[in-house]
Amino acid sequence: MNRNQIDLFVKDVHDMGIDLSTKQIDQFIAYYEMLIEWNKKMNLTAITDFEDVLKKHFVDSLSIAKIIDLSHCNSLIDIGTGAGFPGIPIKIAFPEIKVTLLDSLQKRIYFLDAVIEKLDLEKIETIHGRAEDYAKPGILRESFDLCVSRAVANLSSLSELCIPFVKTGGMFVAYKSEKAAEELEFAQNAFKCLHINQVECIQVILSDTYYKRNLIKISKEERTPSKYPRKSGMPIKQPL
Repeated sequence: MNRNQIDLFVKDVHDMGIDLSTKQIDQFIAYYEMLIEWNKKMNLTAITDFEDVLKKHFVDSLSIAKIIDLSHCNSLIDIGTGAGFPGIPIKIAFPEIKVTLLDSLQKRIYFLDAVIEKLDLEKIETIHGRAEDYAKPGILRESFDLCVSRAVANLSSLSELCIPFVKTGGMFVAYKSEKAAEELEFAQNAFKCLHINQVECIQVILSDTYYKRNLIKISKEERTPSKYPRKSGMPIKQPL
């Protein structure tokens, strides 16, 4: 960890239209330190080098700012958040957004709660559970302006899990690899079932590196049929 790496990170984020305060920079550094410390006793990330974490976790998480004006977002849910990506970097950079982090593994929730306390973050909560359960009517269904996910599930499954959380007029953004076009083709039936008509794939190059991120931007124009998502496990085992 050195000053040049931090300065480059600040520049990379500035190029996305985000200006970090000293407090926010310190929060990112503290987040990194906790990530590495907790990673010694539980599997949070295979990426541990400081510069790589800055690029491939923090800058990558914030790449959404290149395609969405997050200053107009009031509420966000991160499905399958894992070690907190992209939800916590977004929260640090845009502290006014109310953020919900959902993950099915309790020990990750313990880590996220510790990060939230250490960084003194407000208007953020963690939930231990499955998306299929919390997307039911009367719980968190259609409660958020924006849903994000950097989970490894295919786009068809992710769409069924995530779209129900989004308000009509809101948006779901999936962070995808270079195979995004293939996943988009496979997900066409899911989009039809979920009444999704407006989908964009936008490629973002992270600063001056070779590392690219495909962001699938899905706008929700009408309510999701009540039968979705299906019962726990079905969206992953049998994609639409």
